[in-house]
Amino acid sequence: MGNLNKHLQTHTNEKPYSCDVCGKEFSQKFYLNQHSRIHTKEKPYSCDVCNKTFSQRCHLNKHNQTHTNKKPFSCDVCQKEFSLKEYLNQHYLTHVTEKTYSCDVCNKEFSRKSYLKGHIRIHTKEKPYSCDVCKKEFTQKCHLNEHYRTHTKEKPFFCDVCNKEFSRKSHLNDHYRIHTNEKPFCCDICKKEFSRKNDVKRHIRTHSNEKPFSCNICGKAFHQKSDLRKHYRTHTKEKPYSCDVCNKGFSQHAYLSEHYRMHTNEKPFSCDLCKKEFHQKSDLRRHYQTHTKEKPYSCDVCNKGFSQQAHLSEHYRMHTNEKPFSCDVCGKEFSWRTSFRIHIRSHIHEKPYSCVVCDKTFCKKDSLNRHYRTHTGEKPFSCEICNKSFSVKSILTCHSRIHTNQKPFTCDVCKKEFFLKHNLVAHYRTHTAGKTFACNVCQKEYYREFDLKIHFRIHTNEKPYSCVVCGKSFSLKNSLTKHYRTHTGEKPFSCDICNKEFSQKSTLNEHYRTHTNERPYSCDVCNKRYRRKRHLKRHFLSHTNEKPFSCNLCEKKYTEKRHLNKHYLSHISENPFKS
Repeated sequence: MGNLNKHLQTHTNEKPYSCDVCGKEFSQKFYLNQHSRIHTKEKPYSCDVCNKTFSQRCHLNKHNQTHTNKKPFSCDVCQKEFSLKEYLNQHYLTHVTEKTYSCDVCNKEFSRKSYLKGHIRIHTKEKPYSCDVCKKEFTQKCHLNEHYRTHTKEKPFFCDVCNKEFSRKSHLNDHYRIHTNEKPFCCDICKKEFSRKNDVKRHIRTHSNEKPFSCNICGKAFHQKSDLRKHYRTHTKEKPYSCDVCNKGFSQHAYLSEHYRMHTNEKPFSCDLCKKEFHQKSDLRRHYQTHTKEKPYSCDVCNKGFSQQAHLSEHYRMHTNEKPFSCDVCGKEFSWRTSFRIHIRSHIHEKPYSCVVCDKTFCKKDSLNRHYRTHTGEKPFSCEICNKSFSVKSILTCHSRIHTNQKPFTCDVCKKEFFLKHNLVAHYRTHTAGKTFACNVCQKEYYREFDLKIHFRIHTNEKPYSCVVCGKSFSLKNSLTKHYRTHTGEKPFSCDICNKEFSQKSTLNEHYRTHTNERPYSCDVCNKRYRRKRHLKRHFLSHTNEKPFSCNLCEKKYTEKRHLNKHYLSHISENPFKS
């Protein structure tokens, strides 16, 4: 009699059992008990072989088949065998190509009449199914059911192999192919295979360069809708993903995941060859190239090798001087698309790449990656000779010259060679002659009229640039910029070799010489060499016996200002209360 009552409820649609947590109703107590385990996370059924646990006995029974290695279900078309019937059903859809039902409005075809019926509502705007919780409306009942699970957090579809749970059956079907390694969807152009239909659709756009999703604020177009959503947050500044540890917000879930590893120090990406671990997958990919060294694509002109065909194509434009990308704003032309995109951002001031740790933004992704390593301490580039590691590839290149003694930058005038390009530029100025612009007050000469104009402010005491923080005035705009960094603490110039940061470029240039051991300033009297110009000037006073710094209290003179300052202290100690 009990079974009859249960059966009758299927006709009356009576559901007398409801969940205390989410209010969902069931026709039988057994189904309610099964559902309750979603909230309690209880999994009373465990596998004897691998100890994996399950919330339902039927799920355990299916899982057990993965240990027997039996594949009792075979495809009638291609004879492929599967361990579970669900796998076979999903596979079988790859053979079904007949679509007998077509839409009268847009001619889209469907294999089932029910699919066509649901599709037609897109044109009629009919949405007969509404959510009881938030009143959102849907064209199909299955979409309402899927949406409802966002309120209940229910995930009724689970993988028999790894126990992962899903709120939608389609997501489970896509996931199954990870285990079967089945890729039934193929690109007609390049024959690349994909496990999901949406993936092949997205991939095809890379061939057609179709970007159907555009931003209504700046007009930028994207291949994928998800990329548009991510980009849109650069305008809205929305950060829907927050860290449980420090409450920091992020615009993308991937950024949150990367940030979270800063707390856990997790390095989930490891090299198969040397077992070195990395925070980010991009760092692992870069590191892996140090092992393979494979460069199957070579340039016909200079024989340089490349790991990818696209890189070879870009390189070839250096020889042809082809610049197919031009800026609509200023007309500037570029050989590479990436350079063009980066340039465009200079007009719209867009910096789409932000650091998940400190929120600093960047125009280029590789600049972000390079900056991110200052937080993680990661150094994926290592020297083959001494195994020293570096965070940036260009630093490794500079370092390698220490071993090879290679000095690729040569002066055209005196043939002197240098490790670094900026050292050559600094040296080249020593040859420049023809100081045609002279000051009519002190007769000092300059290469450029602009430099003379700036110098003249020393005599007029003109200081047109003032600091908004402390009010201090300067004769040069560059001096104001340098001064302002004393308030902000900004150090925008960093050494490629040791990552040390500096507030001024001139200080960086001086610092570089500690690595190259270059001493470009030499004494005309004794030929002693110095890294810094001021050190040479100080040394030169030892030959002239000149003492330009004199005490205004006792007239004592010194060759260096620091010695004068030290001398001043002797007067202060003698008269501690003198005002």
